[in-house]
Amino acid sequence: MEAHGKSMNGVRQCFVRPWVWLHRIGHRRGYGVHSPFAYNFITRVVYEKTPYYKYQELREAEKEQAPLQDARWGYESLKVKRFLFRLVNFAQPQTLVDAGTLSASSLYLKAGCLHAAYFQASERESIPTFVDFLYLHDYRHPDYVKAMFDQCLSHVHDTSVFVVEGIGYTSSMRELWKYMQQAERVGITFDLYDLGILFFDSKKIKQDYVVNF
Repeated sequence: MEAHGKSMNGVRQCFVRPWVWLHRIGHRRGYGVHSPFAYNFITRVVYEKTPYYKYQELREAEKEQAPLQDARWGYESLKVKRFLFRLVNFAQPQTLVDAGTLSASSLYLKAGCLHAAYFQASERESIPTFVDFLYLHDYRHPDYVKAMFDQCLSHVHDTSVFVVEGIGYTSSMRELWKYMQQAERVGITFDLYDLGILFFDSKKIKQDYVVNF
């Protein structure tokens, strides 16, 4: 039953995706963005096209490990996994928390910053004193996402980065994304539909951006 639910969700996303792309077409490549930080992030991280040599290595490692993992190992799109690699490479965190079902994205997160201490937190545990980077991916269970977000929020500092999967996939996640954006500690945010990115730099003016990812 669960597998059928996952399959149906994939079908729904295929039908929704063209509408989402057209709806966001005016939010491409930093058009109309005046903040230097936001423009740099959109053009040099979100839309970065550099063919990193790591991409091929990671793809091969992902396939090699697939037979040893469960069905959700490869559920994220290649576009999302490569973006996560670029984002970690951009952030250069000391601590990296991977919260959700273990998947192939863990390889891309680790490869983005080899010196980062990696924590796999499938439950509300193993949270380091300071959370530099959080990838929160379990949109089918928004209560878990909210609880983990609230817990990790008390461990952030000005250079922390949170990534939340599936913020546009369900009504519950859309409401939760609004809740996250409104959190007092949260600064600049980016809505990529598949992912939500939250920054916490208190020296930058709070602003919410929509990006056609």
